Amino acid sequence: MKRDTVHEEGAKLDFSRDMSYGDYLHLDRVLDAQHPLSADRNEMLFIVQHQVSELWMKLMLHELRGAVDCLAGDQCAPALKMLSRVSHIMAQMVQAWDVLSTMTPPEYAAVRPYLSNSSGFQSWQYRALEFLMGNKNAAMLTPHQHHPARLQQVRSAYDQPSLYDQALRLLARRGLPVPETHIRRDWCAPYQPSPEVEAAWRAVYAAPHQYWDLYQLAEKLTDIEQALRLWRFRHVSTVERVIGFKRGTGGTSGVDYLRRVLDQVMFPELWSLRTTL
Repeated sequence: MKRDTVHEEGAKLDFSRDMSYGDYLHLDRVLDAQHPLSADRNEMLFIVQHQVSELWMKLMLHELRGAVDCLAGDQCAPALKMLSRVSHIMAQMVQAWDVLSTMTPPEYAAVRPYLSNSSGFQSWQYRALEFLMGNKNAAMLTPHQHHPARLQQVRSAYDQPSLYDQALRLLARRGLPVPETHIRRDWCAPYQPSPEVEAAWRAVYAAPHQYWDLYQLAEKLTDIEQALRLWRFRHVSTVERVIGFKRGTGGTSGVDYLRRVLDQVMFPELWSLRTTL
């Protein structure tokens, strides 16, 4: 009876006037955005996988920008919620590699000629995410120069203090001994680890009840980097499984390039201090 009642209530709605589910989500546009170029049915998997990843990255950018603003405004608690959500999004993206891994080398080979030079290496959202988290590299602006609007988005993340920069500035405002070199610096320059910064974080870990929100912040940042490491590892593993050691469509060395990326560290002192705790 309850199910019938729900159906009856739904039948009373007039969708010529009322907004429907599809209207709210603009599903006509979203579901019409897959346009395979090859005759191979597996190309649909390749397209949907990457489009879904870009949607998750859009949400990650939304949350990370909010967290950066909150930390800059001494609002640690809401930033923690946003960073927690980012970690959960990353977990979804890690699991998504399981689906792409069902594409075999011959299936991808049938699709690859139609990709031309397009590559995930050119994802402006991913690059903005890396810049927001502190992995600054001017050379990574180049792939976006042909599209001024996208370049502006990436450069905005490149020019501003990163999530980690704002975390360190918050520590300094709380009286922890973060050196001036790390709270007033060229935000476009690659981050350089500091023994003094490690000592500041160690002070937080030594007195968690005194610095509870900063202690939680440190762990949320560590969660995000660990999730990012897992994502990168699954990325390189999937690429090697599907194409071996062929060069990437975007001109990179493929697996070799992705393996080098595995060694990048976003929040170095949060990892190095663990040896001495």
